[in-house]
Amino acid sequence: EVQLQASGGGLVQAGGSLRLSCAGSGFTFDDYAIGWFRQAPGKAREQVSCFSLSDGSTRYAESVKGRFRISYDNAKITTDLQMHNLQPEDTAVYSCAIMKYYCSAYPKYWGQGTLVTVSS
Repeated sequence: EVQLQASGGGLVQAGGSLRLSCAGSGFTFDDYAIGWFRQAPGKAREQVSCFSLSDGSTRYAESVKGRFRISYDNAKITTDLQMHNLQPEDTAVYSCAIMKYYCSAYPKYWGQGTLVTVSS
């Protein structure tokens, strides 16, 4: 059974930084993409960042480019999202997810969310 465990959310002031981590287990496949989505109250879910093991590609939403950085440790099956210069509009529940082969908007597996709150 695939499991994803996210951690690292919390409250931070605007301009601050947070690091989210997601640990995966139970994988029986090698070709996948792993990434982070977020959903703010009243807004649609969006993909924040994603890394594909299948082709080595990395994606970032336009709104976070230059501020967020995704990393992946294949040995530990963990992905981190380092977030800098956080703004109130980054407030959301962040979830890690697994997609089949390549980054997409339709993950196959979801982890539980972790709340990030950015105060102004």
